[in-house]
Amino acid sequence: MRKNHLRPVAAVTGCLALAATLSACGGSSAASDEKAVTVYSADGLKGENGDGWYDKVFKDFEKKTGIKVKYVEGGSGEMVQRAVREKSNTQADVLVTLPPFIQQADSKGLLTAYAPAGSDQVDGADKASDAKWTSVVNNYFGFIYNKKELKSAPTTWEELLDGKFKNKIQYSTPGVAGDGTAVLIKAMHDFGGKEPAMAYLKKLQANNVGPSASTGKLAPKVDKGELLAANGDVQMNYAQSKDMPNLGIWFPAKEGGKPTTFALPYAAGLLDKAPHSANGKKLLDFMLSEQAQKDVSAVGGGFSARKDVEAADANAVALTGLMDGVEVFEPDWSDIGTRLDTYVQAWKSATGS
Repeated sequence: MRKNHLRPVAAVTGCLALAATLSACGGSSAASDEKAVTVYSADGLKGENGDGWYDKVFKDFEKKTGIKVKYVEGGSGEMVQRAVREKSNTQADVLVTLPPFIQQADSKGLLTAYAPAGSDQVDGADKASDAKWTSVVNNYFGFIYNKKELKSAPTTWEELLDGKFKNKIQYSTPGVAGDGTAVLIKAMHDFGGKEPAMAYLKKLQANNVGPSASTGKLAPKVDKGELLAANGDVQMNYAQSKDMPNLGIWFPAKEGGKPTTFALPYAAGLLDKAPHSANGKKLLDFMLSEQAQKDVSAVGGGFSARKDVEAADANAVALTGLMDGVEVFEPDWSDIGTRLDTYVQAWKSATGS
């Protein structure tokens, strides 16, 4: 869901912004500030009004430990590329991205093994077998639509080809944004392979406004009616709907088929040679703590990564209802991680992007 352009976000401790050199907040370098931890993350978990899951978790973590959280967000792919560029002089401690980018980060040697407290309660499919990463918030891919302009949600991919969607649909950039990459994954699943999926996306291009580096910026456009439909994910869009009353969530189906989705969790790993490795481990432990996991739905509008945490808040009930009747499939992340560049190039060729 996620940006190509990095947007430095104020540290929860009051530092106005995180400089590219990470020398803000009074230190000459990241390594000089022992009571700090730096997080590189895909967007979606930090609230627009300071009311997101990250906002609460970081505030509670700082209060408990005295460790300042420095935060930088961007597209999943961009976060990985930034970490790659800094590999010889690692600046961040914790990396949080969507699949398949967390697997990509692992394949590039960016992560080091650490099993956070509570990770034994995370399903095996949602964590690495070698403890290089584990999901901290479960989530699902989805689409959004404008409830005011459309009497009912679209139901099929094919419906988006209708003329009423001309210049009224947009999705984020595959290969850059996690949710944009998810468009390719779901289309290939629903249409039965790469070729038919690309043939469909080529047709859709007639109605598409064009690629967007940020999934998060699409929701306001849909809410205002500038767009009628766009891609997103359940956690981010459900949280955004609190302030965007016209936002509705739906799951496309292939004509004649069932609506489908797949898990798109926020997965976290400890960066290799992290300047504040011990603090990074503490933050990962805190993210998977029972209270933080209960807050995933109550505060963040997502799904707990721990199977022993059963949330019963109003958001949890609504989210369960939203997923009713939607078929959840499991992507072959190994294949996707290996062939991602090939799929993205095929999409570029098909759409002229």
